[in-house]
Amino acid sequence: MRTIPPELARRYREQGWWTGETLGELLADGLAAAPGAAFRIHSTERPYDGTFAEVEQVARRLAAGLRRRGVGPGDVVAFQLPNWMEAAATFWASAVLGATVVPVVHFYGRRELGYILDTVRPKVFITLERFGSLEFPPEPYAAVPITGVVGRDFDDLLDPEPMPGVLGTDPDGPALIAFTSGTTRAPKGVVHSHNTLVHETRQLAAWYPADRGDQLTAAPVGHFIGMVNALLIPVLDRKPIHLIDVWDPGRILGLMTTHGITVGGGVPYYVTSLLDHPEHTPAHLPAMRYAGLGGAAVPAAITTRLASAGITVYRSYGSTEHPSITGSLHSAPEDKRLYTDGNPLPGVELRLAEDGEIISRGPDLCLGYVDPELTATAFDADGWYHTGDIGVLDADGYLTITDRKSDIIIRGGENISALEVEELLLTLPGVAEAVAVAVPDPRLGERAAAVLRLLPGHAAPDLDALRAHFAAAGLAKQKWPEQVHVVADFPRTPSGKIQKYVVRRELASTQGVATRS
Repeated sequence: MRTIPPELARRYREQGWWTGETLGELLADGLAAAPGAAFRIHSTERPYDGTFAEVEQVARRLAAGLRRRGVGPGDVVAFQLPNWMEAAATFWASAVLGATVVPVVHFYGRRELGYILDTVRPKVFITLERFGSLEFPPEPYAAVPITGVVGRDFDDLLDPEPMPGVLGTDPDGPALIAFTSGTTRAPKGVVHSHNTLVHETRQLAAWYPADRGDQLTAAPVGHFIGMVNALLIPVLDRKPIHLIDVWDPGRILGLMTTHGITVGGGVPYYVTSLLDHPEHTPAHLPAMRYAGLGGAAVPAAITTRLASAGITVYRSYGSTEHPSITGSLHSAPEDKRLYTDGNPLPGVELRLAEDGEIISRGPDLCLGYVDPELTATAFDADGWYHTGDIGVLDADGYLTITDRKSDIIIRGGENISALEVEELLLTLPGVAEAVAVAVPDPRLGERAAAVLRLLPGHAAPDLDALRAHFAAAGLAKQKWPEQVHVVADFPRTPSGKIQKYVVRRELASTQGVATRS
């Protein structure tokens, strides 16, 4: 783990950002305060309709069973489950035990899961046998001492009587290890303490509009933001939990009508796929009153489209490592909400390197990676995190992400912002999503390729139409895409973010050349 400068830790405690509250204590207080709050899983495969108290009972029976088997503070409990009740029960049980919890995205395959389990060496692993077309063979977790399979022997781990209270643990110690593939090849294990995770939960909850309604969480609970939004913030706010295990825009539109739930944002795809669905009507807009967008680049073409539909858009910027760096409140001036990623959140410090890289630190910044080499590369001795993202700050201190270092296209020695190209691609008629990536070029080194996902019934623009569109917008000719490709969908991370390195690799393979990461 990285060394946190003592003066920073002292400041975070003095300001009340680090309170010493553990994850188990936060959950125990919230669950006790709202035992009758609804807990619903809107799944065709494993639905559930209960209350906080009923799920807490399962969690505490699991905690009792694990404690009897020798599990306690400091031990690692991992699980790989969809957005099901048992995922919440496992997470909550781990928290009251003072264990370090490792959520694993349910569609990670054998290779990724094997890597994660080999890295963290859990004492407990909870999983399933099958979900849709996915199968979960036992080989990757054969060496884990305690296992449970939902639908088979998970209930055998539950003791008849629930475990009372919360086991004490060090609030500065590891509470969570979140593995993220992000937009790079190798999964990274990001370690958060109780102090960083509790602060993030409280900060994010305070950032959301108070009148947002009962929100649906579709992001996988195995992913950091899905876990926080699904299993922590509603408990803190004493609000119902609504989860769905498959992103199905048509079904979600139906749930808005039948259950009165709302969708409040995420990556832009979550919101635009609802607006683009043929069953969407103006009657659904009250359940889409707000769109807090983050987790991926947020093009102005999307924010202005949502605003024109009457949706209040507000943006944020962060990562699994540093979850909440900047954000605009929903009450901020519209130009700041639509066109910037917000200003630094409480306790966050932000600066830009000479090349525009965003460097940050704050009370929700992680402890580092499980891989010490990654930690040494990304964090410096003064506690700053080097994000790898490029941005600019306006006169009011609002940040706008302009690119990712790895996404810059270097054509003939000139840097081209992929985000700038994507903004214009999204203004083409019929384009639902667009990315601009580098493809190798023997003369120029790299050139830009446009990869598009189209709305139903629309044809792809040819290269001449695209050139005319970029010329009319006044963008320098060397920035125009020189290839156009159409895909049915993009490869995505668990949170819905497009994996550009996969797009680059696939394009390069079709052209018989190598590509950079």
